[in-house]
This record gives sequence, structure tokens and C-alpha cells, in this order.
Amino acid sequence: MRFVMNTLVRDVVRGCRSAVVLGGLVFALPAAIQAQSLDFNPDSTKTTLHEVVVNGVRVPYEAKVGYLPVWNASGDVIAGLHFTSYRRRDVSDTDRRPLTFSFNGGPGSASLWMHLGYTGPRQLNIDPEGYPLMPYGFRDNPNTILDVTDIVYVNPVNVGYSRMMPGVDRSQFFGVNEDIAYLADWVRSFVTREQRWASPKFLIGESYGTTRVSGLARELLD
Repeated sequence: MRFVMNTLVRDVVRGCRSAVVLGGLVFALPAAIQAQSLDFNPDSTKTTLHEVVVNGVRVPYEAKVGYLPVWNASGDVIAGLHFTSYRRRDVSDTDRRPLTFSFNGGPGSASLWMHLGYTGPRQLNIDPEGYPLMPYGFRDNPNTILDVTDIVYVNPVNVGYSRMMPGVDRSQFFGVNEDIAYLADWVRSFVTREQRWASPKFLIGESYGTTRVSGLARELLD
């Protein structure tokens, strides 16, 4: 299942300039964990260097994890979205290098399912049915799509480590249209900061993420 899905995504990325990839995957979510009030810097990242072998080819890459803010119309930071991105390091022409944004569903499910289960360069030790194997841990993912596209795994507000700023009106984040609007702004901010406006863009959605990325595709085209 993972190999078929990643092969499909890889073929889509190779074959066209832009697309929305809709997944019909269903995952069992863990019990909800009560959110805690934590101090955090909504604009901070950490970068490390790695490599993975895909189809017999060594793929060096940069992993970046951290926060990028959501700003309101007045330029105030209203949230910090937590993300993990992977960029292939041996590609010099980023104008032709695809960039894929990946969202899980819920709408309150974190991006770790696609990240560590299917498309990322590292994968949990799981069997073909998705059940964990002992010894528990991680392994390189030979079916990652990083060979053909850079990837950004995004956690919306109140998902994973993403947080609103204190005192911010919650209503601007929670709703079908509200979700799409602020995430579209965040994607534009990421593309601007990483200087990737010329890159072909792709969106992947799992479960409710299919609704999310369908709306994002339209919002980002406007």
C-alpha cells in the first residue's frame, strides 16, 4: 500500500507542473491529549543534514523543523505553525524542483502519519499493514518521494506543536473556510521565505486533508 501510494505521487510530480493529490487513507487516532500552555517562539527553526537511498540513488537532504508565524492583516503574529520540511541538497535549480505541502486530516490530526508512515525520508518500523514492529524505532524509507520533490509537513493551529498566540480570537482558525484562509496565507509566507515561488507546487491531503487541500488549491490560485 505504501509503495503503491508513493509511486503514484512520484509519477504525478514527474508528469505535470501542479496538482492536488487526494488520499483516501484511514488511520486510527490516539486518545486526545489535553493541550498545555507552553511558551514558544513562533518564528524559529533548526536545520540538520542527512541522506537516504532511493531506488539505488543516494539523496542528500536538509531537514528543517520549527515554527513559521501566521500574521494578521495588521502584521501581528497570531499563531505559530509547526512544520518539518525536507529539501534535496544536490539540486541547484530550485525553479524546476517541485515543492509539496502535506496535510493530514481530522481536521485535528497531526502531519506525523504521512510524515513517518508514508512519504518522508524516515519511517517508523512498521509491517506492511501499518502495525509497529519490535524493536521500536525508525528506518530509512526507500519509498520516500524526496527523490522527486521537496516536502513540507504542516500542522494547523492546535495540532501537534502549533499554537495560537495568547488572547487571539479562536474563531479565525476553526471552520472550513477559516482553516483554508489562514493556511493559504501560511503557505505563501513559507514560499516567500524559502524563495520558491518559481517551483512547481503540489498539495497532498489525507482523510479530511482532501477537503483542506481542495480548498487550498482554489484559494492559492486566487
